[in-house]
Amino acid sequence: MKSRLVASAALSALVLLGATGCTFITPQSTEVKYSASDGVNIPDSDGPLDIRNAMIIATEDGSTGNLIAAIVNDTDRSETLTVELEGLDPITIRVGAGDTVSLGANAEPMRIDDLDTMPGATVEMYFQSGAATGATADVPVLDGTLPYYADLVPQETDVISLEGN
Repeated sequence: MKSRLVASAALSALVLLGATGCTFITPQSTEVKYSASDGVNIPDSDGPLDIRNAMIIATEDGSTGNLIAAIVNDTDRSETLTVELEGLDPITIRVGAGDTVSLGANAEPMRIDDLDTMPGATVEMYFQSGAATGATADVPVLDGTLPYYADLVPQETDVISLEGN
């Protein structure tokens, strides 16, 4: 009788381990870095700045857009991000030590005149900070169809522009 009880307990332990133990060696999905929104994270591991959730919110005709992104500086000194888009003057954004600049949230979005890219497409942009070589990424161009992007569509009265900055 006692050996049946021990065998039953051992079998139960094996079933329990087999049913739940497989996640013990499986990579955790919470450890995977991804863009939680419609933008993209810029993969520049050498630079001091992290660019997260970069996207452009454009007018319906794609002629003008606002660059939206979070720029994170985890260093103990102020850093500058340079953003380039073919055919336009580069822009620079200064981020203080240990600070985050959220274009479109705690800072004005950067206006891009002469964007010439329709919503739904992507545009190739180059991001560089510090002494790193920088990274090129295809940044999505969206419009104000979704209510939470409607206020980010460039208006005629916006004064911040990529031209001449």
